[in-house]
Amino acid sequence: MNHDQEIAKERIAAELDRSRGRSNALTLRALDDEGLLAQHSPLMSPLVWDLAHVGNYEEQWLLRAAGGREALRPDIDGLYDAFENPRADRVTLPLLRPAEAEEYNARVRKEVLDTLETADIAPREPGAPGAGRSLLDAGFVYHMVIQHEHMHDETMLATHQLRRGAPVLLEDPDDVAPLRVPRQDEVLVPEGPFTMGTDDDPWAYDNERPARVVDLAAFWIDTRPVTNAAYQEFVEDGGYQSRRWWTRDGWEWCKGRDAVAPAFWQRDGHAWIRRRFGRQEIVPPDEPVQHVSFHEARAYATWAGKRLPTEAEWEKAARFDPATGRSHRYPWGDEEPEPRHANLGQRRLGPSPAGRHPDGASPLGVQQLIGDVWEWTSTTFTGYPGFAAFPYREYSEVFFDSGYKVLRGGSWATHPTAVRSTFRNWDHPVRRQIFSGFRCARDAEPV
Repeated sequence: MNHDQEIAKERIAAELDRSRGRSNALTLRALDDEGLLAQHSPLMSPLVWDLAHVGNYEEQWLLRAAGGREALRPDIDGLYDAFENPRADRVTLPLLRPAEAEEYNARVRKEVLDTLETADIAPREPGAPGAGRSLLDAGFVYHMVIQHEHMHDETMLATHQLRRGAPVLLEDPDDVAPLRVPRQDEVLVPEGPFTMGTDDDPWAYDNERPARVVDLAAFWIDTRPVTNAAYQEFVEDGGYQSRRWWTRDGWEWCKGRDAVAPAFWQRDGHAWIRRRFGRQEIVPPDEPVQHVSFHEARAYATWAGKRLPTEAEWEKAARFDPATGRSHRYPWGDEEPEPRHANLGQRRLGPSPAGRHPDGASPLGVQQLIGDVWEWTSTTFTGYPGFAAFPYREYSEVFFDSGYKVLRGGSWATHPTAVRSTFRNWDHPVRRQIFSGFRCARDAEPV
């Protein structure tokens, strides 16, 4: 084994350990058996289901598919199949108890680390037969499993937000990070082509591929996400009572839910308060608004005389460098995220104030594109031209063209390994238990 593979395997082992430590902290270390087995919302699974599911997914892909090992627990595959069992039904299944799930996950992990020692995770040569299509190519299948567990960790955090009861998640004091509010509220993204998607990122999923050149007209985009204070102006102006700002589907959703503000907001006299992981607090005016649906984001944008950006516009604003013509992996370049760049990885239990992390700005001066809140776009989720499902259709393809809207950029709850400027998330336009916000865009006037 050469030195590069040694380094790559050390990174994989460390990231596997980090993801499992986080999963255990959100489940076994946070709640008792009753709390883990309970269904806190019909929108979400019991937390113990997520815990055993990540272990079963790891077993199926790293031990069976990539490692050639025999199944450890084939009897539980059906219980933890996300497509066979809707979330609302999972509480009725004969799930592993928390201690059993912990033991099973530990057994899987021990064998995974054994197989990792002899796995050939060298990158294939560009142009070689099957290049980019091997599970082990550049460690892809390990990266896939690591990201999958962190995605479920974010889902677990959404479950904790919906859970009623006393706070159980500890929060470190807010870090003192640079605060630099942009001098402009919006910037002009010039017309012209840029490279969207990727061909060579070893962590990228099938729906991020293949790379292609996209030519866009010039447009304006906000330099930061819409804040709670800005969104409150929409609320106070009767935004939820005026049909004119909403599409037909959006208005039906708004009236059907009797929505009057973002999820978890509540009026208290002249102020708005919010519930955040069991804590009641005044809504902080300078944070990006979160827990808003696509319908709410689009209504606000219409009220503001703007619109939501398309997915392509968001990605160009996030990664295109007009000085070089290059598309970078992140807004700030190609180096991996550090705390100075973005609020990621559950370092705090909410977004940072708008204007934090100026080192993470894009070359055009757009801030907080990575981290803090997932940002709704106007684009319906589908495959790029030339899309090929890999390694299974159920990750992306089965969701194409079904009305799901694309979200970009990750949130404060997203781990750095599970976000980049090409990463695509998607959800129903009615969803708002997720850590979702948005920024606005508008067309540029013809010169």
